[in-house]
Formats: sequence, structure tokens, C-alpha cells
Amino acid sequence: MQLTQYTDYSLRVLIYLAKKTEDLSTVSEIAEYHGISRNHLVKVIHNLALKGFILTTRGRNGGMRLSRPPSKIILGDVIRNTEPNFDIAECFNATNNCCVITHNCGLKSIFHEAQMGFIKAMDKYTLADAVVRDNLMSKPISLPFPARSGQPCKNNAL
Repeated sequence: MQLTQYTDYSLRVLIYLAKKTEDLSTVSEIAEYHGISRNHLVKVIHNLALKGFILTTRGRNGGMRLSRPPSKIILGDVIRNTEPNFDIAECFNATNNCCVITHNCGLKSIFHEAQMGFIKAMDKYTLADAVVRDNLMSKPISLPFPARSGQPCKNNAL
């Protein structure tokens, strides 16, 4: 199972906001910090606000912050609200399933059990558990491996 980039960005925004508690943060600030598209991040932030994870304020002195303490934001809830589906195999999508062995295959139940185990594990953790208490805002952490393009990751915080 792999989370979508949308969920990855959602988690990055929430972690950023959990670490920066003194002021409102802006879309541009977070986009620059993570080296991701501002336009894409606007959609992510809009959804996080609609789902009640963050509060946004428009205008010249606007920005965003968490809607509640990080200890009250369950990671499983974030994932359920940002992943479009959990179709880890073709047979999970009744509309697009063309697999000829669906009715005689035991993998779907095995995959379903694994998927439920993943969500159950994520429900045990909050955003506070995902936040490393250091001075991350002043020094970005790079991943220990290169990005898929073969280029080193640029300012990735996860």
C-alpha cells in the first residue's frame, strides 16, 4: 500500500503547523519550505480546512493554524479524509474490476485484512506522535535516499 502524494502533502502541512505554534503560517511559506507546488498545496489546505483539521484566515494578515492540539488529531482520521480510496488491488473497485479470478481468489480478503491493520495502527497515533521536537524550522531534513527522478530530495521534511 502506498499513500497518495495528496495525503503525504496533507501530513506535511499538519506537521509543519504543529511545529510552528507561535504565528499563522501561509501557503507560500509551507510550499517553499517543502519545495512543493503552491497551487497543489492550496487544494490540500482547502481540504484540510473543510475537514476541520486546520483553521484559515483570509486577508493581508491571514494564514492557517491547527484547529486543535496535535494530540487531538488522529493520523488515521487524516488518512481516511485525504485518500481518495483504498483500492490496493483492482478487485477492490467494483466499477473497474476486470480481474477474471476475483471470485476464486483469496488475496482480496488478505489484502483487506492488511489494509484494516494499517488503519488500526494509524488510529493509535496522533499528530503529536509524528512531530519530532527539535528545531526543524531552521534546518530542513533531507531524506537519506534520492528522489525517484534520480535527483537528491530538496528540502523534504519527511
